[in-house]
Amino acid sequence: MNSKLIIISAPSGAGKTTLCDTLLKEFQDTLVLSISYTTRKPRSNEINGVDYNFISKDAFESKLKDGEFAEWAEVHGNYYGTSKHTINETLKRGKSVLLDIDVQGAKSLTDEFKGRCITIFIIPPDMETLEERLRTRGTDEESVIKKRIKNAERELERINEFQHKIVNDRFDHAYGELKKILVKELEIKTK
Repeated sequence: MNSKLIIISAPSGAGKTTLCDTLLKEFQDTLVLSISYTTRKPRSNEINGVDYNFISKDAFESKLKDGEFAEWAEVHGNYYGTSKHTINETLKRGKSVLLDIDVQGAKSLTDEFKGRCITIFIIPPDMETLEERLRTRGTDEESVIKKRIKNAERELERINEFQHKIVNDRFDHAYGELKKILVKELEIKTK
């Protein structure tokens, strides 16, 4: 089995988190989720060290200055970053790193870890479905939903930067496609 970075990107609301959670359950001996650092405040259901590593802006900027991030971005006024140390330690242990990350982070990681990345873009069936999913979640205000839709349009323009594309129109079908890619790319023996 090869140890690689499995980079999954998608517009907000396309279903990438649910797909990643399912992959992690099925491939827990193979995959480790990279938990990003962020300066944004945790939502009520989020746990520090599980969903994100929540840190202050000063602490983030200190880590940034020390070169601790493999990639980082400012999104909606908050910083997000991926630890180089975590990625390198996971790869040394012979496991692959699963990254649920935005398109600009994906580009930074493929530049940093040339030849070790598998990039996958999850596509919503259409913009109407994406908007419906964002509204159904009930976690964002109208202005945030509109911003996420505008961001989705920009992210979809960069789809050709990814090796694999999966339309998440039906979860079971999308997950089957994702699993096939993972098994082939990581050379996992299946029963």
